[in-house]
Amino acid sequence: MEASFQRARRPEQKDQRREEILATAGRLALDAGVARVSLGDIAAAVGLAKSNILRYFGTREEIYLQLTMREGNDWAAAAVAGLHGASGFSATATALADAYADRPLYCDLTTHAETMLEHNVSVAALRVYKLWAIDTYFTVGRQITTACPQLTDTDGASLVMAASAFVAKLFPLTRPPEALRQLYDQEPDIARVFPPLRPTLQRMIAATAAGLPTTH
Repeated sequence: MEASFQRARRPEQKDQRREEILATAGRLALDAGVARVSLGDIAAAVGLAKSNILRYFGTREEIYLQLTMREGNDWAAAAVAGLHGASGFSATATALADAYADRPLYCDLTTHAETMLEHNVSVAALRVYKLWAIDTYFTVGRQITTACPQLTDTDGASLVMAASAFVAKLFPLTRPPEALRQLYDQEPDIARVFPPLRPTLQRMIAATAAGLPTTH
């Protein structure tokens, strides 16, 4: 445990402890995957009892929702930077896809957000998360409309949402279990059906962006 104090009493100590828990949960998720990390794993890595972890976060899922927002802010900043000066559907898709592909932890968190992380958390925590998600969709979406004037702000936000849905399907393919790895080694034709994340994500986002104006 990095902290030199055993019990966090002062506000700055509590903040430090929360940061330590979040950072540890992130490292564990990068190594094993979000779905495989338990509250007990996080507690053991931090050096606290599970009951003490729950003094800072209501549940394991709340820890990872907090991380989703933090990693999502980083993703959004990268996406907006990539979109600056971009023009057209292909360039827009590249900026979004690169921002995802360069952030495997955020991809993993995105994969599990609706199916796992939004469960077993309080209404208050969900409200914070959903408002953050809406704001993020529209913040990036408005930058998309600068690169693609054919799209409305709602189209831009919808494209961000679609991109996250594509990530949720494609990213798990980059982490096949051992049996699947063996199958892919034995059957290259099967492996080729599941293409790499970055170019596939870029193509799917570009196709969706091109199709959105036809729905107006």
